Amino acid sequence: MIRALLRNTDLVEITRRMRGGQEENLSDVVARVAWTVIAEPGDAVAGVLLQEFGAVDALRYALEGAGGAPSPEVRSAGAVRALAEARRRWKPRADPAAVLRALIDAERVGAQLLVPGDAFWPDSLADLGAGAPSALWVRGRAELLAAPARVSVVGARAASGYGERVASDLAGDLAAAGIVVVSGGAYGIDGVAHRAALGVGGDTVAFLAGGVDRAYPAGHQELLRRIAVEGAVVSEPPCGAAPTRWRFLARNRLIAALGAATVVVEAGWRSGSLNTAGHAATLGRPLGAVPGPVTSASSAGCHRLLREYGAVCVTSVADVKELLGFADASEHSAAGAGADGERVLAAMSGRVSRSPREIAKRAGLPPDRVRSLLGLLALEGWVMQDGPDWRRVRARAHER
Repeated sequence: MIRALLRNTDLVEITRRMRGGQEENLSDVVARVAWTVIAEPGDAVAGVLLQEFGAVDALRYALEGAGGAPSPEVRSAGAVRALAEARRRWKPRADPAAVLRALIDAERVGAQLLVPGDAFWPDSLADLGAGAPSALWVRGRAELLAAPARVSVVGARAASGYGERVASDLAGDLAAAGIVVVSGGAYGIDGVAHRAALGVGGDTVAFLAGGVDRAYPAGHQELLRRIAVEGAVVSEPPCGAAPTRWRFLARNRLIAALGAATVVVEAGWRSGSLNTAGHAATLGRPLGAVPGPVTSASSAGCHRLLREYGAVCVTSVADVKELLGFADASEHSAAGAGADGERVLAAMSGRVSRSPREIAKRAGLPPDRVRSLLGLLALEGWVMQDGPDWRRVRARAHER
């Protein structure tokens, strides 16, 4: 198959364009695109072959039985049986035309292709071992995947008013502090977290279970379009892939792996958020859970995490910053400017410069008060002047 792929001039040319004209390792990139089409997300057999041979030879070995001498582990009886079963899954999808379609659809919606070794590839995904993705499709600001501080905020789809309020406060405060908010784009807590981050001019990443050209759920089409412009929408399956139950579960491991910590805001006893929390715990990521009323079924999963998984009780953004390893969370707030200073920061953006008058309107403070606070925040390294306007500095050096 790899020969057919590399001989397809249209496929190779689109790949080259998506890589900015880069010729180096083009065959590896084409093979990784093929793997996103052939194998389901999180396919451990595919992951083992990628680790063993690299993308090109793994494809040859998987589909043609050629490509190099496997290690004893890959030759074991159990591995041979698993590979035989996997080949039956993969071969019906081993179609160069399907790979070309995935690239055409990605180029049509302006998606980027990230592979290991790229500048913005998140090294934290290597912790997934054989479960690491072969490539990622991204719409928006791919650099957010390699941002210095990222927190995954997840929770119930059927969120209560309490859960939505807490999620909004946490995600907004994290984003205002220059921390990227990672979630899954779903209804409930996920959507609230994304909106809160965008609402303060912060950064957010949404992982989808289907292709980045398929906004799901349908009610979040506008939200996901906005994230694709101001943040990043990411998927492991290629464009055109439909979201399915198992792809949601596989997607959760990426949410957990990308975040330096995971916070579950609200979750029922069998919530899918517990799956994300389980991945975070397995990966050794700090895990936090927000407590709720003991009578609330919507918080039963969080209480379970606190009791059985050793999750840290999270009641404020300071608790989350401690999860990230900040020695003193208070050092990372606009302490010198007080509560009004925090309001000014929340009203600012790290990308768009705003006038003191606009910031005052957003913060609900007098313009004179805002001007004096901007000077103080500039001295503390939180903001910088851009002509007559001001913008927030995303992360200070000691937060990196």
